[in-house]
Amino acid sequence: MILHLDGNVNPYYVQTLSMIFFPGATFGVAEVPGEGVAEVTVKVYPDGEGACTAYVAIKLNDRVSEASETISYAQPLAIATHESIAVGRAMFAAGRELLGHIPPWGILTGIRPAKVASALLEDGKGILKTKRILRDEYFLNPQKAALATSVATNESKLLRKLPDNTCSLYISIPFCPSRCAYCSFVSYTSPKLLSLTDAYLAQLITDIEHTFSTIRRLGQRVLTVYIGGGTPTMLSADDLARLLSTVRSHLYEDEAVEFTLEAGRPDTITAEKLAVAHSYGVTRVCVNPQSLSDEVLREIGRKHTVEDFYRAFEIAKNSGIPDINVDLIAGLPGDDFKSFSETIDKVIELAPSNITVHTFCVKKAADVLKNNTSIYALHGADAAKSVSYSQLKTKFAGYRPYYMYRQKNTVGNLENVGYAQEGHEGLYNVLMMEEKQTIFAVGAGAVTKLVAKDEKGRSRIKRIFQPKYPYEYLRDDHLERIRQTDEQILRFFHRQPIEPTTT
Repeated sequence: MILHLDGNVNPYYVQTLSMIFFPGATFGVAEVPGEGVAEVTVKVYPDGEGACTAYVAIKLNDRVSEASETISYAQPLAIATHESIAVGRAMFAAGRELLGHIPPWGILTGIRPAKVASALLEDGKGILKTKRILRDEYFLNPQKAALATSVATNESKLLRKLPDNTCSLYISIPFCPSRCAYCSFVSYTSPKLLSLTDAYLAQLITDIEHTFSTIRRLGQRVLTVYIGGGTPTMLSADDLARLLSTVRSHLYEDEAVEFTLEAGRPDTITAEKLAVAHSYGVTRVCVNPQSLSDEVLREIGRKHTVEDFYRAFEIAKNSGIPDINVDLIAGLPGDDFKSFSETIDKVIELAPSNITVHTFCVKKAADVLKNNTSIYALHGADAAKSVSYSQLKTKFAGYRPYYMYRQKNTVGNLENVGYAQEGHEGLYNVLMMEEKQTIFAVGAGAVTKLVAKDEKGRSRIKRIFQPKYPYEYLRDDHLERIRQTDEQILRFFHRQPIEPTTT
């Protein structure tokens, strides 16, 4: 796709808007005009003294669609600049005319819809007016406007209870037993990297111990712990015990009101491993089949069967761990509305405390793209029906949507939503999305997110990235990386850095 930009225009925002109508679009400098290559022209300019106008033209082959939008600077906005809203509305109108497609999330892109809804609610708009503004000014369809408002309302209830001086801890186990067809992290499953598991775990434990030391120096207490992946239950029961015992030994008795183990793959879950998890205080476990169709599981390269999921779920149910989350994905290759609706019905019958419904997100390095070039679907008809069905079925079964996020290149430009029975919401998920609390992260690919208030009460946020791959994480400069990370953390909180221990 070729972009022509003029004026006060954010190029990344225009790219994300373009991808609403042209899923999978690329914006490399090598793009040249030609058959099937879309060209988007965006101009933003002052319109009188108190307004701005955005003009958008979209050209595809021999067709051109144009639209413009003028916004007064006096018009109050919940989030974003007047220029970006004007561009979004003009792009929406031009794309709708050219392609006959009405995006379900309107012009909201690059921002979580619940964040916009939260801003409107905090501004005193109320639930009904918030829904109306989302529909009329941001062009969300009524169902999505209602969903965003519900998520914002439920998130707010959880965050009102957030204690002061608390943080969370994320621990990364970036290994899987096999690679799914939709995954782009091929090297995480190679035999060479899997052989690094012992060394990785040893270094991870050292980092966990040091991170707890930093947390105590800051005077903070740990509210939630989340062990994610990859597939953490790829670890043996003994290795899992080493990891969990390290975490538990550094927690105060009344800390970690939520302790999550993302078990993930049903074929890695055993009664012994979950007994270990329960003995060290894990309160929440994820058992993720993605689909309850053996045909779909084979299509996406999962190595487990539907029967494996039922076995793993029964183990989790009998483990004593109070909360079970089940992850599903709508719009998977080989899936359709019939098979997905059967999946959601069967999962609801099991009554897990949490159900998370993702929409299939196409990663550009995933194997599925090599064999299915039509995977990018503008309308995502079956996926859209599946997502809507899951929203209705979970509501009637007593689940409430409590967190939501969206990604680029999802089928049908749809969303990912976490549903929970009342009182069983995954607090870590909300904290991660809402950026109301610092989340310390250790392990390959982990990202620490520091959050603090400035003198005017506004949030300051800083991210610290760990090396992406295990072999990078195990480099010889590990102690220097710890020192630099520690220094960034302490300076962020206006504390004097000190040398890390060499354990």
